[in-house]
Amino acid sequence: MKLSILDQAPVLSGKTPQDALKESMKLAQCGEKLGYTRYWIAEHHDFPGLASSAPEVMLGYIGANTSKIRIGAGAILLPHYKPYKVAETFNMLATLFPNRIDLGIGRAPGGSAEASIALSGNFLENVQNMPNSIKELLHFLYNNYPSDQMFSKITAHPFPSVAPVPWILGTSEKSAVQAAENGTAYAFGHFMSDKDGVEIVNTYRSTFRNNGGIQDPQVIVTISAICAQTTEQAEELALCWFLSKIQTDKGEKNNGIPTIEEVRNYSITSEEEGRIQEMRKKMIIGNPKEVKQQLVELQSMYNADEIMIVTITPSYESRKKSYELIAEEIW
Repeated sequence: MKLSILDQAPVLSGKTPQDALKESMKLAQCGEKLGYTRYWIAEHHDFPGLASSAPEVMLGYIGANTSKIRIGAGAILLPHYKPYKVAETFNMLATLFPNRIDLGIGRAPGGSAEASIALSGNFLENVQNMPNSIKELLHFLYNNYPSDQMFSKITAHPFPSVAPVPWILGTSEKSAVQAAENGTAYAFGHFMSDKDGVEIVNTYRSTFRNNGGIQDPQVIVTISAICAQTTEQAEELALCWFLSKIQTDKGEKNNGIPTIEEVRNYSITSEEEGRIQEMRKKMIIGNPKEVKQQLVELQSMYNADEIMIVTITPSYESRKKSYELIAEEIW
């Protein structure tokens, strides 16, 4: 089974954004040592609890401190940017770190409406233009603009010997169809979607077109997972994340994920308990054997080429340990 890491660069209680970003680099190094296939870092805006607003900057830092693990954005939120600039940025990364760069492409705002306006003006209009933006970006990445079009006269320099590999990320059939029509790899966010993911992934595979990129359809399924030595320890770690997410969703001040000690002294309301049970449905929580079994079942259900794991716990040590335990159990 191929496993990879998705990092959201969480700023934990008592820690700073600088701490979070340094720990992200350490997580990538840990993943490389353990044998994870790739490390992706997400893009968020105006989230005090998440430190990565510019994945492309972090990838330069992480690439320089690793040697072989594939690294990428999960994802660059394309409606905020011009395709040519994205292509230049990732071509430069692919020049610095040959045959290691992935370019995940997403359409979510990644933050508040005000942040979206500050970034790119009319976000909804840019989303509507997303199909054209994807095609434009791919032409720049493959340097294959038709000669009768204006942009055929320019190249997204520096042009690398091996192009970044584009992945379209999504949680709906629309994203699957876009990936299939454009001939890109597809990453489905199981941990973020309430829809029939298997049907969505099957739609991608059945309608995939080879348009000059990858030869055959490739699928990553992303899942939120927390692993600890015992089921009880994993459940406590997960509860810390659940309560933090509930606070954020309510618009309450969130100073980072609460510690295990804070959670043990917290009285959960019936409303919060219902929300926790809903979130649990999209997570894998348990000891190494339990987590392995559920990951194997998930891979089989989707017939996925790879499983990507996002893990947020109240300490960077327990996050790292979760990835270590999973790797040791599976490999």
